[in-house]
Amino acid sequence: MKHIVYGTNGKEKGNIELPESMFGLKWNNELVHQVAVGMMANARAATAHTKDRGEVSGGGKKPWKQKGTGRARHGSSRSPIWVGGGIAHGPRNDKDYTQKINKKMKVKALFTVLSQKLRDGQILFVENFEAGKTKDADTVFKNLSKITGFSYLSGKRARALCTLAVKNDGLFKSLKNLPQISVENFKDINPVDILNHKYLVIISPEETLTLLEKKLA
Repeated sequence: MKHIVYGTNGKEKGNIELPESMFGLKWNNELVHQVAVGMMANARAATAHTKDRGEVSGGGKKPWKQKGTGRARHGSSRSPIWVGGGIAHGPRNDKDYTQKINKKMKVKALFTVLSQKLRDGQILFVENFEAGKTKDADTVFKNLSKITGFSYLSGKRARALCTLAVKNDGLFKSLKNLPQISVENFKDINPVDILNHKYLVIISPEETLTLLEKKLA
């Protein structure tokens, strides 16, 4: 399948041949959901922590005798139903949230999300460019926002993920300063990154396809 590659002026520059195995997959809700949930679980930092009834201070003595008071039976004043007692079923920092994700599943989920984004008309292929200043990068995205379907690309409320196939510190920094743009090296992106953004702007599509072929291999 062919797709248009745009220049930094927002006009058509040429075409690129996209492989069906990467951009022509059917939507697989179960696969994408499983991989996305697993990745978010693996990124979860178990920092929240509560003390249970065995960790809070006090409560060593039985509050009152077992029988004869007319009150309910209690063995400790640090029971979860008491004020100042331990927390039942609270978050623990020793809990492991990680989930195993097979490499093939992760790769196929990535291609599935890319395929759906392409069908929805939310992927933009742009030739490689240099932008030493944020002002230059902003001008480029204002030009790209003139393309049909991408009119909100330059708006402050837009959510776009921009990917770089080749490491370029100057371009990375200039794009990162744009409030509506998130930027990543393409080798580091995953299905969750793409799903969290409305638009996907792929810079240097030829080099990006080479990286995708390595993932497929």
